[in-house]
Amino acid sequence: MTIDTGEVRTATASAPGIMSGTYLWITIGACALVFLGAFESLAVTTVMPVVSADLGGERLYALAFAGPLATGVIGMVAAGNWADRRGPVEPLYTAVAVFVAGLLVAGLAPSMEVLVAGRFAQGLGSGALTVALYVVVARVYPRDLHPAIFAGFAAAWVVPSLIGPTVAGMVTELWSWHWVFLGVVALVLVALLMVVPALKNLARDGGDRSIPWSLGLLGWSVLAAVAVLALDLLGDVPGAGPVLAVAAVIVALIAVRPLLPKGSLAARRGLPSVILVRGLAAAAFFGTQVYIPYLLTDRYDFTPTLAGLSLTGGALAWSAAATVQGRMGTRLSSVVAVRIGTGLVVAGILLALVSAVLHMHAPAIVAAWIVAGTGMGLMSPRTSALTLEMSTPENQGFNSSAMTVADSFGSALSLAVTGVLFAAAASAAAVADPFVVVFAFAGAVAVAAAVLSPRLAPRADGDAAREVAAP
Repeated sequence: MTIDTGEVRTATASAPGIMSGTYLWITIGACALVFLGAFESLAVTTVMPVVSADLGGERLYALAFAGPLATGVIGMVAAGNWADRRGPVEPLYTAVAVFVAGLLVAGLAPSMEVLVAGRFAQGLGSGALTVALYVVVARVYPRDLHPAIFAGFAAAWVVPSLIGPTVAGMVTELWSWHWVFLGVVALVLVALLMVVPALKNLARDGGDRSIPWSLGLLGWSVLAAVAVLALDLLGDVPGAGPVLAVAAVIVALIAVRPLLPKGSLAARRGLPSVILVRGLAAAAFFGTQVYIPYLLTDRYDFTPTLAGLSLTGGALAWSAAATVQGRMGTRLSSVVAVRIGTGLVVAGILLALVSAVLHMHAPAIVAAWIVAGTGMGLMSPRTSALTLEMSTPENQGFNSSAMTVADSFGSALSLAVTGVLFAAAASAAAVADPFVVVFAFAGAVAVAAAVLSPRLAPRADGDAAREVAAP
């Protein structure tokens, strides 16, 4: 796919911005929905120890985090197929309904089992919501505004890192952990109302009903989710645990393959590599981030709230970098932005690794996460823009689904693997530092993303639309 940069510059100069009257409410509402989904995901990190103690759910503690990521894959695939057939409106409304139902179930849960079920529903709705919003972006905003709106989405994901731990802690102390879930319900409905006017215009765009329901893809997404959850649950089985863990990883990779553009796992040039690099970067970043507060609490005697706030620097860096790349627009090539971003993610994780090995002072770890956050802020919005740029109206839903599947599946699989590695290393602490093992694994994944980033540009002799067709 070739782009006339002269035309793009002219369009950029004349087009209204994402906060103009034309797009104001849809921008605020869409970013608010992304923000609330991210807030709920991050706030749970702060309150889950209290929830677990209250409901006696230590055994299901890890599943409360891995479960939503795994079920999110199912929601993403279903919403992508639905959006291609019927447009994004119906899947968006349904996703919000499922997400709200999950919040209500979790907020009213009398047991840890019920709470985990609510978390599963939250993941299902959140995954579908993300895909539906990406298709809305493709249908509502002109292409030259995509980097800016995706910068807004990136900021909406990052800002909860700044306020999530504090707000969730205050709500829990003033009222109870139940309101961390229940209090979000009304805000989600308000955000949805802001989006409704733009959706009325899209309701006439019914998609292409000749596109079949992809029941096979939905089945593969269920298998991928089950395999990730099995890895999380079976990795510590005495004796057979390592074998079962390897088997679960293999099944998960086989199952996710049909959910991605053809050639993604083989790093085929163009969109397949965009999807793969995005998934690898997410896996490396979030596979490390979960253990940063743990390290600071365990080794540096940080309080839980202070350890959570230690990620603020990385969150601010992510938001700032996303804003800068959005303002640069086409002056910064998306491929170059991704290459720089993945390099910074590698540098940040390796600095965290060195800090753990040498037992450096805590500020070094905080600085490492600022570097990694900057990298994610550069590369994440541009992989979103590249995905839509290389899509056609007929496969925007599938490709948006694949992009978010790569995010969620990569993060979920990474968290499951690092959980197994951490537990194994912790049981032999005299031989291996569990934090070093986890950071080394995540660093290797980040290096793979950086090495593959030059393959994002599509082939010069082919139309990108031919490369991105669903398998």
